[in-house]
Amino acid sequence: LKNILNICHLFMLMCRFSLLLLDLEEHYFEQHTAYNLTARGPEANRRTSGSLKICSKSIIFEPDDAVKPILKILLKDCKGIGAVEERGHNPFTESKPACILIETKQIYLIKEENMVAPYKYERRILFRSYYRFAPLLFFYSLRFLLFIGSIILASCLDKLGDQTAMVAAILQSRLARTCFDKNSFQHVTENPHMECVAEMVSPLVTNAGHVCITDCNLYFQPMNSYPMHSYVNLCVFTVCVKGLEVFCTENDLCSDIYLKFYSTKERDELYYYIATFLENHIAECTAESYMLQWQRGHISNYQYLLHLNNLADRSVNDLSQYPVFPWVISDYSSTQLDLLNPASFRDLSKPIGALNTERLERLLERYRDMPEPHFMYGSHYSSPGYVLFYLVRVAPEHMLCLQNGRFDQADRMFNSVGETWKNCLEGGTDFKELIPEFYGSDSSFLKNLLGLNLGRRQGGGRVENVELPPWASDPDDFLEKMRLALECQYVSEHLHEWIDLIFGYKQRGSEAVAAHNVFHPFTYEGGVDCDSIEDPDQKIAMLTQILEFGQTPRQLFVTPHPQRITPRFHNLSATPSLSSSELSPLSPSMESFEDLTEESKKMAWSNMNKLALQSCHKIHKEAVTGIAVALSGDSIFSTSQDSTLKMFSKENGLQRSVSFSNMALSSCLMLPDDKIVVCSSWDNNVYFYSIAYGRRQDTLMGHDDAVSHICWRDDKLYTASWDSTVKIWKCVADDISSNKRTQFDLLAEFEHEAGVNTLDLSPAGTLLATGTKEGTLTLWDIASPLPLNQLTCHSGKIHQVAFSPDSRHILSVGEDSCLVVTDVQTGMLIATVHAEQEQRCFCWDGNTVLSGGMSGDLSVWDLLSSKVIHKIPAHSGAVTCMWMNEQCSTIITGGVDKQIILWKPEY
Repeated sequence: LKNILNICHLFMLMCRFSLLLLDLEEHYFEQHTAYNLTARGPEANRRTSGSLKICSKSIIFEPDDAVKPILKILLKDCKGIGAVEERGHNPFTESKPACILIETKQIYLIKEENMVAPYKYERRILFRSYYRFAPLLFFYSLRFLLFIGSIILASCLDKLGDQTAMVAAILQSRLARTCFDKNSFQHVTENPHMECVAEMVSPLVTNAGHVCITDCNLYFQPMNSYPMHSYVNLCVFTVCVKGLEVFCTENDLCSDIYLKFYSTKERDELYYYIATFLENHIAECTAESYMLQWQRGHISNYQYLLHLNNLADRSVNDLSQYPVFPWVISDYSSTQLDLLNPASFRDLSKPIGALNTERLERLLERYRDMPEPHFMYGSHYSSPGYVLFYLVRVAPEHMLCLQNGRFDQADRMFNSVGETWKNCLEGGTDFKELIPEFYGSDSSFLKNLLGLNLGRRQGGGRVENVELPPWASDPDDFLEKMRLALECQYVSEHLHEWIDLIFGYKQRGSEAVAAHNVFHPFTYEGGVDCDSIEDPDQKIAMLTQILEFGQTPRQLFVTPHPQRITPRFHNLSATPSLSSSELSPLSPSMESFEDLTEESKKMAWSNMNKLALQSCHKIHKEAVTGIAVALSGDSIFSTSQDSTLKMFSKENGLQRSVSFSNMALSSCLMLPDDKIVVCSSWDNNVYFYSIAYGRRQDTLMGHDDAVSHICWRDDKLYTASWDSTVKIWKCVADDISSNKRTQFDLLAEFEHEAGVNTLDLSPAGTLLATGTKEGTLTLWDIASPLPLNQLTCHSGKIHQVAFSPDSRHILSVGEDSCLVVTDVQTGMLIATVHAEQEQRCFCWDGNTVLSGGMSGDLSVWDLLSSKVIHKIPAHSGAVTCMWMNEQCSTIITGGVDKQIILWKPEY
């Protein structure tokens, strides 16, 4: 909001008139240059030059002399308006009178001495205000009278709904008679593509006008020429369709323009044009994509909350739906703020109203005794009044606009951070959260820099700067510590609980009741159907109540939000970890080795777009289906639809081939002892091949249909089959390697509703992910026969699933050409990336994906931006399988072109 307020303050210095001088939902139509004439004195002294503003509920005169007050006359207070001859009128030079007389019972005096202060008003039996138009033509007075007469007629109607409808008709009539002035284009070469009418939205204010979009710019031209027309260059970062809100800067709190349309068709058409024209410039704006970035630590808690607010239709241009941020600190009395102590923080799993147990009991008792509709809290956590409560020192005119020209009582203002927090904990009707400014960099909202007279408190002291906690030395230090708290480890580990309350599954329904998070039904999106209300007065009253009471954000998540992945040794804010017990139990030498390995992996993945082809070998007669490599890295084993297992030596180029059946082999793996290769086959069997003996060692006949995929972990073999089952077998590697038959013991069997095409084990070996021919991803605990989570994430066959190295996410690719990321903890689908073609196989590190597609290219994906970083030509036909060593330094791919290709990242 600070950008908007700074612009408004600068404009205020140049032009004292502001749309904030109007009542809420009032429209400004036009202005006339005129003189205000007093009844007595010489003409030079009694004539004040200025401009007369004609609005839907008032007439406002702004003197050119900034010392003199702005005069505001409400139309409902008018006793009469007419054309009169001015005293001293010369009939030889002025054929007809050009003076307007307005008679009223009261008049408001605003910004006297050019000071922002509560409005003054004078009441008399009758005021007589004379206004003379310049140039001195009767045409102006006659036109004025005709127009103002229609507006006064609207204000005299008995029902508010009828008044609103008539004013709306006048507004639409004036818009229809005008059009966008193309002389306002920035360049003569611009071509207009679309023009429509809309309203530009800013805090507490809307202004009607014409919208035009060209090749380069989006324009808004106000009907009343106030302010001058606006334009936005179309190199935008993102566009959000609430009305139409355009952001030109990533992670910005303030949009460049916010438009509200009279027709959803026109809004959608304009959005479609911008989105199509700027397809490469607009980022994908989904809660899931931001969630993945946040979980991975690529955006801060502050940035993530901004994105969620934006996606939930919260905007700094709309005070009734202003971005909402949480109180995170609960200690506002200590001299030192300890971010290592959990007691310093608020419980983020509870709404503000449920933090105080005693108050909650009273609220629940009232809730249980309340007739329908039930609600626990009589006020909301975010409303225009609460926003301006915090911002009154930088937005005083907004507060005066909201409260009919008055500031709040001095003792009820935002005087102290600690007092405000205490009142939120103990007050019977105060449940407000914070706003983004508390975690920003501009502390001006905490200081009375404008020298406002906000009144005196009961103790006699003037309301000046906000009193800060003892642990903050000044406002800038206070905001810095607030930012550190928001990004610290404790908040990062618990922020998802607050998101569940505000944007997630605890916002509505039985979960909201259980979490003590139930507000008035009017505050929820769709809580009341205003279109079904036939009485215009009742409808307007309902909308006014919704706008002033506050609105709950649009629900973004219907399942529990996943927790953030917090680093072992540090977090984003560089705040120490909460306790040493949370660190890894590894010894220093083991930690150093692990860190070195991790760094080498990161380096390899950062250079994955620089893959260099090492060698290419055509060793099969049909498509390659699986690849396994000996620990030494010299011997490569591959399976194929030609039903053979091939052994290839990198050192001498020798090949060996063995066939187990006349049906295709589907996959292979190397046992940890480097002595046995295990192959799955479409003939329902699994074959064990002894490298030392050069022959088939054993056969597992365990399925009723093709075995599609296999995994091995801790002497257990996991087999997936088209017979809709996954089976776990106990088979000791030493026994298999010996020259005797192996005893295969079936430990578990997992039933599916369709054939299983792929499976993967978590790095710890405790979770199993499976993908079926019908696109269903299922997550299993290997100790239980029941699935933990099951969701249809693809339309068609799933080709491959794989856990991320930290076991937090599962990536899957399928026939629908999508890459889908699923959260393991919650089962929530958190990212869907649409590829140009079907991807058949992949390797990934949690952020970056190397995939093989139907065209034969390898694609390097950045999941956080949902974009392809690089494409590498590889096979002449689909890439069907891929292998990567533990250090991520060697990649081998197989394809339908019967080849295996060896790759290495270049450093």
